Amino acid sequence: MPNELKTIKVNETPHKSVFVFLNASDGTAETAAQKVDISTLPGAPTKVRISKMNWAVEGMSVKVYFDHSTDDLVAVLAGANSIDVPLEDPQSTGGTGDILFTTFGAVANSSYMIEMEIEVVA
Repeated sequence: MPNELKTIKVNETPHKSVFVFLNASDGTAETAAQKVDISTLPGAPTKVRISKMNWAVEGMSVKVYFDHSTDDLVAVLAGANSIDVPLEDPQSTGGTGDILFTTFGAVANSSYMIEMEIEVVA
């Protein structure tokens, strides 16, 4: 069975969007998988911050990045936890600032559920 991936937009206002990302894995890794194209958010922003995240990750870990020439690591998620501290895109050289996921250590039947609140900065 291939990876089952799903992105759900839970809420969207002119300044904030909330997404839920789901993965039921067959053990295949995601590598720099684009989860949010920030240019498609209201107002087509060029810079965002992740203001909140809640997650449950089982059987693997998930690295969250902002897309740049050298991607900027935001967080490494494993287990179940949450964070309510703004994580702003440092806007390193190149790239888009889109939000990317890379999974590692995945085995069959690994999974994640990540809820993310994204705020427009510019």
